[in-house]
Amino acid sequence: MAKKKLPDLFDIAIVGGGPSGRIAALALAREGFSCVLFAPEAPRADGRTTALWRQSIELLRQLGVWADIETRAAPLKKMRMIDATGRLVRAPEVTFDCAELDMEEFGFNILNSDLNLELEKRCASEPTLTVVAESVQSVEYGEDRVRLSTATDKVVSARLAVAADGRQSLLRESAAIDVKRWSYPQVAVVLNLEHRLPHQDVSTEFHTATGPFTLVPLPGRKSALVCVETAEGAARLLALAPEALELELEHRAHSLLGAFRLASEPQSFPLSGMTAGKLVGQRLVLVGETAHVFPPIGAQGLNLSLRDILDLRTVLKSARAKDADPGAATVLSAYENRRLGDVRTRTNAVDLLNRSLLTAFLPVQAARSTGLYLAGKIGPFRRMLMREGMTPGSSFRPVR
Repeated sequence: MAKKKLPDLFDIAIVGGGPSGRIAALALAREGFSCVLFAPEAPRADGRTTALWRQSIELLRQLGVWADIETRAAPLKKMRMIDATGRLVRAPEVTFDCAELDMEEFGFNILNSDLNLELEKRCASEPTLTVVAESVQSVEYGEDRVRLSTATDKVVSARLAVAADGRQSLLRESAAIDVKRWSYPQVAVVLNLEHRLPHQDVSTEFHTATGPFTLVPLPGRKSALVCVETAEGAARLLALAPEALELELEHRAHSLLGAFRLASEPQSFPLSGMTAGKLVGQRLVLVGETAHVFPPIGAQGLNLSLRDILDLRTVLKSARAKDADPGAATVLSAYENRRLGDVRTRTNAVDLLNRSLLTAFLPVQAARSTGLYLAGKIGPFRRMLMREGMTPGSSFRPVR
């Protein structure tokens, strides 16, 4: 059978096989844009999880993805923060409850592997989306189109390229967009646990002197753990025998969930941050970790990326209604103007919170403690923090 010939020109080419790239491809293809997705097959062995807030879940529901994975996700109804720094100035325990916002849950926690598998299936079956299971090897930005080439000499042209190819993005570097990078003296140890006691749909975050120790619910009596340590501390944890590691983690969790048993192999990731100097280039937009990277604190990463996609979809739909070129400079400027504030605010907030845990400077410790004290005691302030944590700007709109 002859191979299907690719169109001479697509509206949009999306580059990246992670959740951001695949969700962007589905969202734009569903709007009637002719789309091509460059997405090499992703590795299956990923025990990490992602907490998705309600706005992100609504997008997945619109795309027909959520119904097939909801049963494999755990609801997040409460978020508890406990100061375990052991320092002179410590914050009181604070619990954020979705019921205060008249919600059933803040969101859901799901295994990355489950989410990725469903997204792959949806992309493969989407009739208006062409999937090229290869990486882009070179890119040329022209006046009226972008040309993308693969290692097997496939060449595809599009009026707009969406870079979702991660923190080492070829598309971003080819467009000469500068980035600011920084690193933290921390390593995240990530694994999943079974535990004797039910988690009651409560996510618990211990603030320690080396960073957060966070237990996030999974279905049944399981939780995902992100333990942020020094490089030396992480190495010590990873060197422990399974039984010793289970006991050490139970001790750090103050036995809140009873005895632990490992449910996945521990993984570790050095913590770092990155922001792109611009979110657009010539016929190019950046989304996801191509544009912003920060530590796994407050479940902001993928949720911020999906807000990139929501705003991009809005801008491109508006441009099409005016018969505008989706890759025109005015269209790309509209996207950047919508996104810059949110990206900068989230990046700075996560960075500030993380550094506040590491510092021994008493005024900073006092400021963090005061903020959490006010959150615990003042309902309107606590509810504002909850709304802003999930949907920026929602604090300034009526909530029933």
